[in-house]
Amino acid sequence: MERPSFQQLIQGDKPVVVDFFATWCGPCKAMAPIIEDLKHRVGEQAVVLKVDVDRNPAAAQAYRIQGVPTIAVFHKGQLVWRQAGVVSADQIQSVLSRLN
Repeated sequence: MERPSFQQLIQGDKPVVVDFFATWCGPCKAMAPIIEDLKHRVGEQAVVLKVDVDRNPAAAQAYRIQGVPTIAVFHKGQLVWRQAGVVSADQIQSVLSRLN
């Protein structure tokens, strides 16, 4: 089965949390366990993705990602929230709770 594209995923009915990161970025490493925690908390209610900006420059450019980490939340194809820097799982979860 083919994996859905980024565009297909963010067009879906489920909210999508995207962690734009880089492997060389210290704060991104701090964000990794927070994203893992968030994945466990939200389960099937949302899709949680990590996008390496160095390996996916088109995605980073399309959403004007200037600093990493940047966390973005998409809902039905729309960018509904974004925040640069390390963000708590609680903060992201509160954004998601407003979407349902």
